[in-house]
Amino acid sequence: MKFSGLFVRFVCAFLLVGNAPSLRAAEPKTFRAGAATSNISPWLGLSINGNFTDHIATNIHDELHARCLVLDDGRTQFAFVVVDSCMVPREIFDLAKQLVHGETSILQDHILMSATHAHSAPAATGVFQSEPDPAYQDFLARRIADGVRRALNNLAPARIAWGSAQVAGQVFNRRYTMRPGTVMLDPFGGTNDLVKMNPGVGNTNVVEAAGPTDPEVSFISVTSTNGTPLAVLANYSLHYCGGIGPGNISADYYGMFADRLQQLLGADRQDPGFVAIMSNGTSGNINNVNVLVQQPNQPPYGQMKLVANEVAEAVFKSMQKLSYRDWVPIATKQTEISLSVRRPKPQEVERAEQSLALAKESQLRTPEQVYARETVLMNDYPPQVDLIHQAVRIGDLAIAAIPCEVFVEI
Repeated sequence: MKFSGLFVRFVCAFLLVGNAPSLRAAEPKTFRAGAATSNISPWLGLSINGNFTDHIATNIHDELHARCLVLDDGRTQFAFVVVDSCMVPREIFDLAKQLVHGETSILQDHILMSATHAHSAPAATGVFQSEPDPAYQDFLARRIADGVRRALNNLAPARIAWGSAQVAGQVFNRRYTMRPGTVMLDPFGGTNDLVKMNPGVGNTNVVEAAGPTDPEVSFISVTSTNGTPLAVLANYSLHYCGGIGPGNISADYYGMFADRLQQLLGADRQDPGFVAIMSNGTSGNINNVNVLVQQPNQPPYGQMKLVANEVAEAVFKSMQKLSYRDWVPIATKQTEISLSVRRPKPQEVERAEQSLALAKESQLRTPEQVYARETVLMNDYPPQVDLIHQAVRIGDLAIAAIPCEVFVEI
């Protein structure tokens, strides 16, 4: 994860893990669920996160949403929120949680919020040379909170199940070991790297991937008591796909997954509406580019559609085998840890300032200049940052969430 301001960016990796210790209810209770979306599409003219240089939004290709799911076992309520955004600072999520708690009965530490990490959403925080509009930040917090409230309004008796599918052909580790003797110059002038990220398709110096992938698509499925689909919360360890039109806002494959799964389930035009959600797993070193094989060129949005369709169809197929439960207990735990910040050395800052002094344009173009700016900004970072770790247990299913772009090994 890159930092370019004084906030902790939350991409938030989800890990869905089965077979947590079972909990049993002393007596039958009613399990309820509610889901809703909240439109967070920006006005045109805002900066788009996800590129080295700044890009301005000139078109909305597909709407962005905060997708919300609330579960209630009769004694504990827990809300999941996944936001179509590249990175969201903790301050926005904290404000949204405060708004929800101030207007409902749900506790702030019973809300788990994350960003999808789409690289085609408006800046909610500073990333490289794209800076947020404060008005959009305020709007985003308000709309996220509204989404949770709408999901709470939709609470109704429900049934729940969970499962997984395998989609191995769309995840590739983006870090590679290279042939001995290959010069791997980093943006700071160093040559001590042992692996190279994104070496390029067809690079003959590639030896092998420097790490694994995770092909599992884990998911929760919630239906009404009569079997009508209400929501699916899925998780896949894949970075965004990209391949958008210039100046376009898009929810990337996360949004297309939601649309395709709704279509497969025949859940259009329901009241309340069906909500499909794709969360980002441990994808810090995982992308959708197979550098070992030349892939056919796709038109804009073509590749993300291929990925979304394959993942949605795998989830849909696995859903046919699920056994739903009328009631499960919910338990949650949140803890906060403080991490030390590795700030640049004085000589690295001096070199970065010299590099920036040579820049001839307001927009920095070379990787060296872009990382030089990041180095100078990192020098002003506080010595420590606080991060939230969350976990929730739903019956014998465990979900853990940790912020930042987490490597798949974790």
